[in-house]
Amino acid sequence: MADFSTQKRLAASELKVGQSRVWFNPDTEVVTAIADAITREDIRAQIDAGNIKARPKKGNSRGRFRLRAKKRAYGHCRGAGHRKGAKGARSPRKEQWMARVRAQRRKLRELKENGDIDRHVYRMLYRKSKGGEYRSVAHLSAYIKAKSLGRGE
Repeated sequence: MADFSTQKRLAASELKVGQSRVWFNPDTEVVTAIADAITREDIRAQIDAGNIKARPKKGNSRGRFRLRAKKRAYGHCRGAGHRKGAKGARSPRKEQWMARVRAQRRKLRELKENGDIDRHVYRMLYRKSKGGEYRSVAHLSAYIKAKSLGRGE
């Protein structure tokens, strides 16, 4: 079989694909025609005749990823051996703080709108929340109950 390196290079250029994706028809009479094709015009004629084609692109299968993602959804594959970075890198302290304070503010807004606390108590609790007085929404609720600040809480 002849060396088709020039034909492969020209065909790759014409098809706008890599050389590894160029396919030549293996029929014996076609092989000789391709071997004789030494100009771009000849190569284009062979492409039009269907003797030279571009192979389809290969993709990466996402099957394994989907399986792993499904397992991680319920906590598997998340052990110490799979972690990179410190605890603070995976869930930064600031983001934890933001989530906590936003939840507390949501709760305070809800209590104020329902009329469970008045605006003065709301303001005081809001400032305390901002200062980091409460560990969680439950802690905030317990404080309101213990100090008898709310109506019905």
